[in-house]
Amino acid sequence: MGLFPAVLDEAKRKGIDLAPKTIPPEVFDKRAVEKGQVRFADMSFIEATPRYDKKDKFAVAISLTDFSVYYSQGIADELATQLKEGKSEVVCDAGQLVKVSKDKKGIVTRDILTQKWTDWVDYWAVDFDYESRKEIIHIEKSLGIESELPGMPVRSGELPEMEERWTGNYVFENEWQSFRTRKDRELELTSAQHTYAKPGKYVIAVKVIDIFGNDTMTLVPITVG
Repeated sequence: MGLFPAVLDEAKRKGIDLAPKTIPPEVFDKRAVEKGQVRFADMSFIEATPRYDKKDKFAVAISLTDFSVYYSQGIADELATQLKEGKSEVVCDAGQLVKVSKDKKGIVTRDILTQKWTDWVDYWAVDFDYESRKEIIHIEKSLGIESELPGMPVRSGELPEMEERWTGNYVFENEWQSFRTRKDRELELTSAQHTYAKPGKYVIAVKVIDIFGNDTMTLVPITVG
């Protein structure tokens, strides 16, 4: 996830228009494929920019500078042909939340409900040292190492020997956040400053939860000190 903004920026500089897609689970449903119900939604991505303090070389804040959502491409046109007269529906299309309506005369209108990219963001959070906590799981020591097969019954009175293993991922720790409330719909787009204890390279994780509850995360490498 953290690579998308960099890849898209590089492609843009080279004149290449990239649109990463999410593979939907419907591709495994033969009936959905035959009925043309499979849609490959464009992936959302985050752009975040570190803000270094001019006086304190160990202090950094981070700004949320862009968030793009493309759940479905071209679905508004398809919906317009299927919509019954006197009905309306709200869909995500080409990065916008669109209300498609058809009056009793069959005239279709489209109203864009999202005016700017921040309208998509319900909540965003920051982990200033993402790689500080590895994701560890407990697993039977014999699994995948010795000749015993997974699922083999344990002998009576015996307990399987367990060990810790790193999944290769890290645990996101919410150290700062900004979210909308019913009374206050505004978001802070720059975090509070974080001061690191020692110089070095760190990875900041920025997670965005959109208005539909879906989350996207990007990783921002920084150097302080």
